[in-house]
Amino acid sequence: MSTTQDYTAVFKDMLAAFPMNTSAFDDAIKSQTALAEKMSAVALDAVGKSTELSAKWTQDTLTKLQGVSTAKPEPADYAKAVTDFTTDSAEVAAEHMSAFAEIAKKLQSQTVELMMAAGKDMSQDVTKAAKKAAAK
Repeated sequence: MSTTQDYTAVFKDMLAAFPMNTSAFDDAIKSQTALAEKMSAVALDAVGKSTELSAKWTQDTLTKLQGVSTAKPEPADYAKAVTDFTTDSAEVAAEHMSAFAEIAKKLQSQTVELMMAAGKDMSQDVTKAAKKAAAK
């Protein structure tokens, strides 16, 4: 009967023959993880604010709908209630859309800041690695 060769030992021997410094990979993974953590925090903050704003908008709309859904003594009162609701809803929509735009604007600026900082850090790492390689 034939036996299968233990490739684990072969690969260990092969990798041991080519020693390499993995600190560059470790540093890259650490910096990538830190960037991902910061980006996640920024995104989650924006999502939280957006959700709060959306919930408030919904609650305001439901409150205003109560005025429309109550019984009125005259038919003209129904038309007035709907008109008032529509007018109020249009005004509130503009305010809430402006608030959503502010959240998006803040998210965009924070993302750009993080990307610029990450680019600066990468540039410094590359410069340091090039100087180290040149010295060797």
